[in-house]
Amino acid sequence: MLLAANWKMYGSPSQLAAYCEELLPQLEGCAHQVVLCPPFPLLPQAVMLCAGSELAVGAQNCHWAREGAFTGEVSPNLLAEMGVSWVIIAHSERRKLFGETDDTALARAKAAQEAGLSVIFCVGETLAEREGGETLSVLQRQTAVLAGLDPQKLVIAYEPVWAIGTGHNATPAQVAEAHAFIHERLQELTGQAVPVLYGGSVKPQNAGELLATPGVAGALVGGASLDAGSFFAIIQAAPVAGAKG
Repeated sequence: MLLAANWKMYGSPSQLAAYCEELLPQLEGCAHQVVLCPPFPLLPQAVMLCAGSELAVGAQNCHWAREGAFTGEVSPNLLAEMGVSWVIIAHSERRKLFGETDDTALARAKAAQEAGLSVIFCVGETLAEREGGETLSVLQRQTAVLAGLDPQKLVIAYEPVWAIGTGHNATPAQVAEAHAFIHERLQELTGQAVPVLYGGSVKPQNAGELLATPGVAGALVGGASLDAGSFFAIIQAAPVAGAKG
């Protein structure tokens, strides 16, 4: 399984150092892939601290161009040269707050893969869309752009927007339905099986049930990943069967 920690815009150099000091020894011999995605300014420190360990480093976004006059943006090629190996694309907060569209998300994902990065591509419906019975149509639209991506460097994260940072979680039945649909779509689009993570208020208390849900290949963890003990508890809750993606 793949367990990814999305720190969002939290953390500090001292917090990162303490976090790695606690978590890295616990990950020795870990059967799963584990990725830490801190804010951009912490990436060089994270790469240095995690070198030679079981903890890979990811970014939370990247631009669609290798370089250019894009003030404030971050090149995927620079991330790769820095030692970053993963990047989150199209997180719901990027879609909602920063105008991310399916097309711009695809452009970012393509550029990331071309730079050698593996992509965690996020999809998911809002509360209004779920209540309107539009969940599957939204997922169909959001996944339609993925046909041109390399499935070997692609992981999908299903994150129902209404369950992110709200304390409310999708039921195992809701998660299973969405994941089954996404798996079928990706098989049609890429001809290969692509892992699908669950993201949405994952915490130690519910991780075991969610990660045991059919079709779930891991988790994209937000707030609960900021504490090393909490994140490791989620990692421990992951079934070993199907490890490494």
